[in-house]
Amino acid sequence: MAIELPDNPDLAWDLDEIINRQQAEQFVMQFETTLCVYSGTVEQLYSNYHIFFPSDAGRKMVILPDPGAYHDTFHGVHPESVTETGLYVVPGELIGRSGLYVTNLLKDRRMGPRQIPFEQGMRKIMTRRPGHDPFLPVLAKGDLREFEQRWPVLHLHRIELSKLMDRSALERKGIQDVVMEKIEELFDSQRHS
Repeated sequence: MAIELPDNPDLAWDLDEIINRQQAEQFVMQFETTLCVYSGTVEQLYSNYHIFFPSDAGRKMVILPDPGAYHDTFHGVHPESVTETGLYVVPGELIGRSGLYVTNLLKDRRMGPRQIPFEQGMRKIMTRRPGHDPFLPVLAKGDLREFEQRWPVLHLHRIELSKLMDRSALERKGIQDVVMEKIEELFDSQRHS
């Protein structure tokens, strides 16, 4: 089946710098149904999408929102409201363990001194955030990276609801609910893997 590249450039991620493509593909696929994807170009947040690696598209990962799930796309999510976190999701194999871990990278691109089991680390971050500014992790173009030229890692962005005051309270609550629902699905999938 041929996959047509989307008109939105934020949904075609270039994997030219990824050396171990197969490992990167396997790693990122576990997030397909569990993290929302943001596009600054069209100011949209997608909660229902599919990831493809079409052979006829060069070294690209293509994200296609489900066209039948229009209600799962949030519009008017301004780029200023989506910021980098400096947090990375890494495979446990990178540090001689299993499962997913969260860490940061130092300025010299080395891994930070602490790697925390993913759910434990994310829950700690979430509980420390004030109620009006929750930690809402999402993915954006360029977040799939490679560490030490062999390990796939995912950088996390976050939506800052306080920067979406032009959206209704109902829309902000909808964004918060869907991002939290997705992250809970990721926690659940990790517990059962």
